[in-house]
Amino acid sequence: MNLYNNMEFEMKSCFIPNLAKSESLRILEVTTGSVIVQMQNPDCRGVFPMDSFQYWIKRGSLVEKNEQQKKTS
Repeated sequence: MNLYNNMEFEMKSCFIPNLAKSESLRILEVTTGSVIVQMQNPDCRGVFPMDSFQYWIKRGSLVEKNEQQKKTS
């Protein structure tokens, strides 16, 4: 489950769980059932069930920063 480790995502406005109003998040830890993230604001962390986290990626609410840079290049 190291697929997401150390990845950074841009958070689109449709990412409803963005209570901290951050623009990005970084993956801190991944387990088989959950993803621990740190929002751009260093005091704001969260835990998402893996299914929920993957849903937000598929929906386009979380976009990997490296992918975003590739599209604009």
